[in-house]
Amino acid sequence: MHYRVKQPNQDFPKGIQQDIDTRLGEISKLLSGITADVQSINRYRYGFSLRCLEELVEALSFAHYLRHQTLITLEETQAAVPADIMLTPHDYMYGLFDLFGELMRFATVTTAQTGELVGDYERNILSDIQELGCSFEMLPQVPTKDFRSKMEVMRQSINKVEKLGYGLVVRGSERPKGWVPDMKDDDHRPVSPV
Repeated sequence: MHYRVKQPNQDFPKGIQQDIDTRLGEISKLLSGITADVQSINRYRYGFSLRCLEELVEALSFAHYLRHQTLITLEETQAAVPADIMLTPHDYMYGLFDLFGELMRFATVTTAQTGELVGDYERNILSDIQELGCSFEMLPQVPTKDFRSKMEVMRQSINKVEKLGYGLVVRGSERPKGWVPDMKDDDHRPVSPV
């Protein structure tokens, strides 16, 4: 049976939670084998090899968003890491950069299914992704290609969700249920969420 999450602020269906628990167990087993080697200063020595932790942060932050419609903190993320490996601020920040893509995909799929932007407490996913994007725009620029690339992808994800939301407001009643906007970017200039 295939389970899907269609709304934030709800417990996951049993099948999804079982899958998450199984995968976290596998991750724990893999990370526990290297825990002793990546303590103290060695955590930074092997930082590039541990970029997989960014993906773990992305997954944990997306699951947290779906459950609570809030951003997971660094401390909450560290507590959820299934091994005794320290997350760096870099792991956390770059994992959150990747969260933008997941939020964009979730917004696109759920909007196509429901005809509205999902959310709760007078907020929807568009306002959440815009607020988070504004916070990231205020970060000091890091002069690396990786940072610039992550910022650009973040802006593109925000722009796509904005187009989705604006399309619902402007042409919502004209479109059939299940309609999804064309997400091709004709304009390749950087787009600011502000």
